[in-house]
Amino acid sequence: MHTEITIFDRPVERIKRACELVGLGTDFDRRLPELETYLEGLVAQGEISEDQLTERGLAFIREVR
Repeated sequence: MHTEITIFDRPVERIKRACELVGLGTDFDRRLPELETYLEGLVAQGEISEDQLTERGLAFIREVR
């Protein structure tokens, strides 16, 4: 059985847009697989707030270039 998790859709889109606005679009593209894994980990720990996922995802993209 294949289950698709869609809780990431809106936060990932918000993160992508924010990165593009501040000139980090290439960082976003390069780190997208890592970002998705990071967000999955947060959800596994019980985080379900799209705002928190967006905020923490942005911090993740910015922390290591």
